Amino acid sequence: MTNYLSSRCVSVILFILLFFPGFLLAQSNGSLSENGKSETKDSDYIFPIKPGQVNELAGSMGELRNTHFHSGLDIRTNNMIGAAVIAAQSGYVSRIVKSSYSYGNVIYVTHPDSNTTLYAHLNEFKGKLGDHVRRKQYDQKTFEIDLRFSPGEFPVTRGDTIALSGNTGSSNGPHLHFDIRDKDMNALNPLDFGFEEIPDKTKPLVQKIALRTMNINSRINGRFGRFEFNMLKIGSNYKLLNPILTSGEIGVEVLAYDKMDNSRFQCGINTIEMLADSQRVFYQFIDKITMPLTRGIVSLFDFKTLELTGYRFNKLFVEDGNPLDFYEGTINRGIISVGKKDVPVKIKLLDTYKNETVATFILKSDPVVVDVPTLNNGIKPLEYSISQNILQVTGKVCKESKATLFAPDQVIQLEPTYKSLLTKVFLFDLRKAIPDSIESCGEKVYLKINDVVPSGTEYTYYSKDASVFFPDSALFDTLYLSVGKNGIRNNETIKIGNRLVPLMKDIKVEWKPQKEYDTQKNAVYRIDNGNRYINLAGKWEGGKAIFSTKGLGEFTILPDTIPPSILRIACNQTYARFKIADNLSGIYSFEASVNGEWLLMNYDYKTGILLSEKLDRKQALKGDFQLKVTDYCGNEKIYKQKIL
Repeated sequence: MTNYLSSRCVSVILFILLFFPGFLLAQSNGSLSENGKSETKDSDYIFPIKPGQVNELAGSMGELRNTHFHSGLDIRTNNMIGAAVIAAQSGYVSRIVKSSYSYGNVIYVTHPDSNTTLYAHLNEFKGKLGDHVRRKQYDQKTFEIDLRFSPGEFPVTRGDTIALSGNTGSSNGPHLHFDIRDKDMNALNPLDFGFEEIPDKTKPLVQKIALRTMNINSRINGRFGRFEFNMLKIGSNYKLLNPILTSGEIGVEVLAYDKMDNSRFQCGINTIEMLADSQRVFYQFIDKITMPLTRGIVSLFDFKTLELTGYRFNKLFVEDGNPLDFYEGTINRGIISVGKKDVPVKIKLLDTYKNETVATFILKSDPVVVDVPTLNNGIKPLEYSISQNILQVTGKVCKESKATLFAPDQVIQLEPTYKSLLTKVFLFDLRKAIPDSIESCGEKVYLKINDVVPSGTEYTYYSKDASVFFPDSALFDTLYLSVGKNGIRNNETIKIGNRLVPLMKDIKVEWKPQKEYDTQKNAVYRIDNGNRYINLAGKWEGGKAIFSTKGLGEFTILPDTIPPSILRIACNQTYARFKIADNLSGIYSFEASVNGEWLLMNYDYKTGILLSEKLDRKQALKGDFQLKVTDYCGNEKIYKQKIL
């Protein structure tokens, strides 16, 4: 491994000693700086990209992603592949992974303090480590590999160049992902380790707040539901100029992000505090992420809004089923009760560098009324939605004011909860009964709730069409499950629940289709919100399609009889480079050989590029070359060439 602290740096160090003596003192005294971060010591961690120079971030630890918390720093490499990746501390390489997905090529280095640093999306490993990994890939005849090492095998010295940066795995552009994990592999905030390479005096930015009624008796501007409000920036802080009429228990959400100096990217906010009437009611502090719980992020932001709009609103209240532990000091789960007096609300947002932004607004006490002039007066057909345990029915106004709910053992008459000139709204607690249908003003709508699935326990729903197994804690809250068949483009389709309801764990489905299928060429696909088909890589057994899914929604069965495509880019004595793709089920495997001898091909799923890597880089590729690519339905494509 190439040592970063080479003799070429001596003149630079002497210059710093002579003309900036306070610099090294600040780097070695171990004291706290004004912003509360630890200063760097000789035995402390150094920055993994261009240490000693100002760097830029594209992402920070604790940032909200769609399915997980971002666990470390995304360090920019100026959109270039091949930047030297420096070992932040001495230790040994404890693990490497080469994968088409997730972190791509990644190195784990374990240190004497029991922490582990992680360097991901790498282009290549350096020195003896790279040679060893390549030999193991040839021994096991696989591109995807996961290797563990003992302390004496690959020692690392602080400052060694251990790899070159890249864009492998699920990376959206060239950069280095850098984690610091504790002995239990919890992700720590690297910016707490005193890296002066990342200056930041920029405050977090606020875009919107959202308010949500937390029970059937709560109201926001006279209505039940969730409502968004744009914040106005005044000076360096944010306000809502007009009070919001509220009553009952109210939940608050905020759409905000942090900005780092010298960076156009949106980063995460680690500390959020909310005060109601000058008393703290909510506190969120993300300084450590327990990796097995990272999927719990979907309980922290509003999942429905994310799916429909792409915006990640951070909830400033703790919902039932939230498994995260960021909320020490939170009172009454962060829910604000608005009684007979107004409640001023202040939200404080702080980044790691203690840059603070404040957002303020007033929840104005408003008595609950039936007539709501602000209600949308458009005439709509009878429709319903379910929020937590509350059924909300909206319909037109007519001579008959009531709605009739038909439950298995009873008929329930409901008066409007509130109404306007043309629209009326009924609210009903589903814990009292599960209606089959609702009738109002000559219109009727069917709920199609097949079962009520409890959270926090194993549960299986059975029917003649499908059975759905929910493992323990798969749900964040009670699920009012609907399961039904319909058709799409002449293909069988089944709908299992609502895609806008999140899952903490995968659920297992056994679906009994009405048709008979060629099980070799047909597979189950989830239809995502862009009407794309996602192969769930299930199996067929006894006429049933068995699969697991991370989300509820619509599923269909589609045939794939078309082989993958292979496009030759180059195939010569130096290297072989191809672009592969599949029209539906996806690439399952690929294998290349020269004269029958296995040839390593590195794969980037984002571009579909396969690139050869010889065991002996000096040896030419000569002879009979073959590349075989197979999709998930067993369709094969073979390319052959004589390399002269």
